[in-house]
Amino acid sequence: MNAHLSDLSDRSNPDFSRRIKSTTVVGIRHNGKVVLGSDGQATMGSTVMKRTAQKVRSLYGGTILSGFAGATADAFTLFERFEEKLQQYGGNVTRSAVELAKDWRTDRYLRKLEALLAVAAPDRLLLISGTGDVIEPDDEILAIGSGGPYALAAARALLRHAPAMDARTIVEQSLTIASEICIYSNDHLTIMELDAK
Repeated sequence: MNAHLSDLSDRSNPDFSRRIKSTTVVGIRHNGKVVLGSDGQATMGSTVMKRTAQKVRSLYGGTILSGFAGATADAFTLFERFEEKLQQYGGNVTRSAVELAKDWRTDRYLRKLEALLAVAAPDRLLLISGTGDVIEPDDEILAIGSGGPYALAAARALLRHAPAMDARTIVEQSLTIASEICIYSNDHLTIMELDAK
């Protein structure tokens, strides 16, 4: 796909979220566990600014995990807003995600935020975007960020060929493989897990 330079900074362009050039976050529900992990690289332009960034955190008393790809300050704003929605809707992850996506799409301030959120709950995985998308993957694997497609492919291959492998190992291996391909990701990993329902 060819893009004009002006398109690369145009948030109204529907392909904006696919151009987020930072990080790898991958999540999986498998064998009784829900695991979400990310690399630790923070970049500014073509420069690595930090190797040990924490892009995955627990929310709502440690019962929900979330990770981000995109601008760090924007992601922290979204974490806070999502936690507020979880409080407002009693921990209902789907309702909270839909309400956050609505606000994100329609609120003048939030519309300017450049990030994607991956959410892992005991019963589901969700991707939330600023274009109003709330997507639940069919195969219980979710990946975002510039290294996301590599991690997703690796996780699918591991699940197909080593189905007995535990969820944490699949996430770790997928992130490691992505870090070997994506220049915006590294092998300093943060991995968190919950028991699945």
